[in-house]
Amino acid sequence: MTVQENESVMALGNRKRYAADAHLLTEGDRSSHVMIVLAGWVTVSVVTDRGATRLILGLRGPGELLGEMAALDSHPRSATVRALGPIEAQVISGDAFRRFLALHPRVSGLVIRQLTFRLRSADQERSALASLTVLQRLAARLTELSRVEPAGPYAPSLPVPSPAGAVVHLAQDELAATVGATREAVAKALRLLRTQQVVRTGNRMVEILDPALLALLAGGHQE
Repeated sequence: MTVQENESVMALGNRKRYAADAHLLTEGDRSSHVMIVLAGWVTVSVVTDRGATRLILGLRGPGELLGEMAALDSHPRSATVRALGPIEAQVISGDAFRRFLALHPRVSGLVIRQLTFRLRSADQERSALASLTVLQRLAARLTELSRVEPAGPYAPSLPVPSPAGAVVHLAQDELAATVGATREAVAKALRLLRTQQVVRTGNRMVEILDPALLALLAGGHQE
């Protein structure tokens, strides 16, 4: 997205702040506004067939668009979006967003491509739960969360420093929720990563010491 397009879409809404654990969007809700994440991370989840647990479909970070499906098709929200920490987002009404897309077909194409990518990613998340170990899933998630570059098409252009030394500010139970595992299983995986000097942990934080090795572990290369 060009700078002018980014400024135009941001001008359609207002900036809002959300506390950690807040529900930005709720599955089944009839609202139609969209949100663009400006700072922080959120989880996207759905209720499982059994109804007692939630399946994490993915994470969204700075620059990413949320809620576009309900804005485009007027159906209930298909997933719940929850803040992993304090969040800032630009909130835009569904009507204003639809009018903007009608006047900007290039941006409309970007949104369609993003929807397609996310549908594929959701399928991959489901497959990962069945085929990857907790260690692999945790390594992949930490790699994703430690990205310092903007994640989506609505992100501004910023310098991208080295990911070495990046810090993920999440508690172990929050990390567990993002990989579909128990807190105990994640604690065990973190101990292994610490012994390999891949990460350093503290109170609600994981510091990435060796991002290259972490990426290898995420890809299934066991040390």
